[in-house]
Amino acid sequence: MSFAGFPIRRAVLSVLVSCTFLQVPAAARASDVVFSACLAELRASAADKGVGTATFDAHTAGLVPDLEVVGFLDAQPEFVTPIWDYMAGLVDEERIADGRALLSQWASVLARVEAEYAVDAATVVAVWGVESNYGRNFGERPLLNSLSTLSCFGRRQAFFRGELFNALKILEEGHVAPERLTGSWAGAFGHTQFMPSTFLRLAVDFDGDGRRDLIDSVPDALASTAHFLARAGWRSDQPWGFEVRLPQGLDTAGSGRRNKRPMAEWRRAA
Repeated sequence: MSFAGFPIRRAVLSVLVSCTFLQVPAAARASDVVFSACLAELRASAADKGVGTATFDAHTAGLVPDLEVVGFLDAQPEFVTPIWDYMAGLVDEERIADGRALLSQWASVLARVEAEYAVDAATVVAVWGVESNYGRNFGERPLLNSLSTLSCFGRRQAFFRGELFNALKILEEGHVAPERLTGSWAGAFGHTQFMPSTFLRLAVDFDGDGRRDLIDSVPDALASTAHFLARAGWRSDQPWGFEVRLPQGLDTAGSGRRNKRPMAEWRRAA
């Protein structure tokens, strides 16, 4: 067997490997340039969005784009995982048992929450369990890093820019310490995963310490969740949903979560 071709192969391989390592820093440099220009643009509009320039500078200094989050935009599990698989991953016997224990542990707070917002304790705790496994999983991504990246890359940049400015307002108002503001790739945070805009609209200070803290205050988080549901039209005397089976041939054209119809109309369609 001849080995004469091996040096040439090694040379070609070395060139290919070198090119690969050259391309990665070049791509990173390109994204850094885009990111820096985008942050400069955002800084120029910060005051108009209600965020002080000093706040913007303090909390965006040193940020680098996390391009991994851009890929998550079209891969959210609730949209790509079959419904029963999705629910099985969120609701199991352990989580139900934990929920019952926490209903007892926080009974006095939950009673006050129910009296204030007319949302039953079991529903509030169920949301808590689904959203963060009762505070065990807030998400570990620095919020400002994710939101600034999504403000500059990918689709829905206008939406995420609004959420970035809202997150900066939360910090400016002193509700949450900067190092505690971590969450999901899309910017949701706290015990029940509020987006920054939802926080500013609906979070409440239920423990009376002068801050709305959905990370380190369980009473604030539970009351804010009930407030959210109440403002969304929650009625404790109605079931939260129905399981249905679609008949063969049902015309679903025009259906969707934003196209609501009365139950009677769905019965007629079936």
